[in-house]
Amino acid sequence: MDLGLDGAVVLITGGVRGVGAGITRTFLRAGATVVTCARHRPEKGIETDGRAAEFLECDVRDPDRVRELVDTVVARHGRLDVLVNNAGGSPFALAADASPKFHAKIVELNLLAPLIVAQAANAVMQQQDSGGSIVNISSVSAHRPTPGTAAYGAAKAGLDSLSSTLGVEWAPKVRVNSVVVGMVDTEQSHLFYGDDEGVAAVGATVPAGRLATPDDIGNCAAFLASPLAAYVSGSTLTVHGGGERPAYLAAARTKETK
Repeated sequence: MDLGLDGAVVLITGGVRGVGAGITRTFLRAGATVVTCARHRPEKGIETDGRAAEFLECDVRDPDRVRELVDTVVARHGRLDVLVNNAGGSPFALAADASPKFHAKIVELNLLAPLIVAQAANAVMQQQDSGGSIVNISSVSAHRPTPGTAAYGAAKAGLDSLSSTLGVEWAPKVRVNSVVVGMVDTEQSHLFYGDDEGVAAVGATVPAGRLATPDDIGNCAAFLASPLAAYVSGSTLTVHGGGERPAYLAAARTKETK
């Protein structure tokens, strides 16, 4: 299916590994001109179907660097059609043990930074006849307990709220949505789930029978960014393979729950 993204100029923050790389590949396959950014240049760029993403170094927590980033994209390509706010994450840290500075840094990266980049992108998109689309990559941690990443989950909940509000404030020129991402099989899965057997065991708990791939998330982000979702704004698209089986089903003793 043609997503209508051929020739679109797309900026993807953190688009060089994991979920971000999957998003980058999807937009490249759709024919978009893709610019990725991260704090450090990756050892290997993202290529697919003979097309490669551009890369710019940027700390998305720094408003001055972000303005330079967006200005560079526009100077090179004449416009900015899509922003995917993907940069984020958090190491494991129990809430009682982590320092206030740690919590502040996690919220800064996962909530304030996407707002900073969205503001810069919106300033460009509002001046374009075609407007633009912003997709924020959120997490199921925003909507269910995730011990060890309390500040991260709270920040992602804020990102979903932010998306709905910006969808109103920046309409009708700019659409803003979020993708609520479930468990994804990436190159760092072993840090969360253990070896291959552990990854498979965790995947078996998902109704879909597996963890998501980065490209699964990319497909959903591309849909929300595309003209096919022209009437979708201020919304959250949950991509978690059906969620997680309720814990009580494992303890129940009826045939229907087994």
